[in-house]
Amino acid sequence: MPLSFLTSELFFPPVSQAEPDGLLAVGGDLSPERILLAYRSGIFPWYEEEPILWWSPDPRFVLFPAELKISKSMRPFLNREKFRFSVDEDFQQVMKNCQQIPRLFQSGTWINKDMIQAYTSLHRMGYAHSAEAWQDGKLVGGLYGVKIGKVFFGESMFSHVSNASKFAFIKLVQLLAEKGVVLIDCQVYTEHLESLGARMISREEFMEIISKAMQAEG
Repeated sequence: MPLSFLTSELFFPPVSQAEPDGLLAVGGDLSPERILLAYRSGIFPWYEEEPILWWSPDPRFVLFPAELKISKSMRPFLNREKFRFSVDEDFQQVMKNCQQIPRLFQSGTWINKDMIQAYTSLHRMGYAHSAEAWQDGKLVGGLYGVKIGKVFFGESMFSHVSNASKFAFIKLVQLLAEKGVVLIDCQVYTEHLESLGARMISREEFMEIISKAMQAEG
């Protein structure tokens, strides 16, 4: 299927029309309304330079909270509270740290100023959230994403101290599980998240789960 080129109209094509690599559409904007529609449709933005690229990969990399794996090496960090955990204490700084962290095989970053502005707006609206790990009063690790209903769509994480991002992720997953979240979208494969229990499911299964889990937003 040919790629869809988005206009000002608030619209996305069916995810079944995505390219084999998951690319579905090009263009549009980063308005809160469009980003929320994207997540509700199983789509997310990911690009380095304009135009904006919209993706819906198949298979999809996800974590079911009940399948969270906590290694023996991580238990002392959780039991002794080597880090202090918080939620939404410094959303923008988490995004900026995710922007600046060097990543293997990537020369640039997709977290540009427009993305920071867009997700900060979503944060103010109560959709985007951050989880932080602190050590000696300093932000040393964290992650951010978007929560709609009983689904958390993870976006990016960073760590300046060994195990800080794992700590924040584990604590967040446990908190989300308490709140009834049934699925955490990790988007694409990483060895780091696989070690924590994430796995691939088909896009069809992913869409079925989120369509039900997002019906009761809160």
